[in-house]
Amino acid sequence: MADNYYRPGGFGGFSFFPPIIKNLLIINGAVFIIQLMMENIRFDGIPAENILLHWFALMPLGDGFEIWQLITYQFMHGGFSHILFNMFSLWMFGMEIENEWGSKKFLIYYILCGIGAGIFHLLLSPVLGTGAAPTIGASGAIFGVMIAFALMFPDRYIFLYFFIPIKAKYLIILMVLLEFFMVDSANSGVAHLAHLGGAIAGFIFIMADSSIYIPLKSYLKSSKKSSNNSYYSTTSSSGNSWTSTFRKKEETKVEDAEFYDIKDDYSNITQADIDRILDKISVSGYQNLTEKEKKILFEASKKLNK
Repeated sequence: MADNYYRPGGFGGFSFFPPIIKNLLIINGAVFIIQLMMENIRFDGIPAENILLHWFALMPLGDGFEIWQLITYQFMHGGFSHILFNMFSLWMFGMEIENEWGSKKFLIYYILCGIGAGIFHLLLSPVLGTGAAPTIGASGAIFGVMIAFALMFPDRYIFLYFFIPIKAKYLIILMVLLEFFMVDSANSGVAHLAHLGGAIAGFIFIMADSSIYIPLKSYLKSSKKSSNNSYYSTTSSSGNSWTSTFRKKEETKVEDAEFYDIKDDYSNITQADIDRILDKISVSGYQNLTEKEKKILFEASKKLNK
């Protein structure tokens, strides 16, 4: 298989799992089994599943919210298909990220994306009226992992449904856009805001961490450099007078000229002499002027400032 293609290698790949992803899969699986066991248990007539949700799901602000729920809700799921999709996505996109970053950074990133997703959901849900039900699932953190994969390997091909090749950057952008357009689906039972929050948190984390290389950072840096160079070229060439350009050159190189011992007679310096020297600077730089030419500029500067 070509290096520019990415497809899960089957369940044999589990033997190569990095430790954080392996433990996340185990913890999520164990919590899901506990949830299933709680479905048929009651305490004083109250379903044990409801008690579990009340304390560990992400409850709305002012309606049972506790700070620890920003972490615990990430390990609970609403059904087999829910946990299957999330854990498969964690395995598919997260393995290479953890191997690249190391386990500690990956764990911090994963948890912070989940927390960011929860905060985003808590703050915006009341504003947009997208429901006030308890929220569970690792989907917010998983969207953060997918964003990381798309940023680090934007041109890596992923086989959608195992058959359709599509570049990671296009697939993840499409998924994020779908979440955005579905935010107002209050009755969908899906926390689209949490998905967007996880993606945003992941993007901010990666852009802020200078130790993480992604092609986008190089592109933005080169674009900014090109923009700065273009601005300097435009401003330095504007105007018909030589005085503005001359002043800029003098500011950067004045230390080279101010200590010259002027012995020659430069009283007959003409505008043509100055123009010729400035043309030479624009072509080959100030450092390539002769000593006499530098002295001429220095004398002209003195006259200009009188």
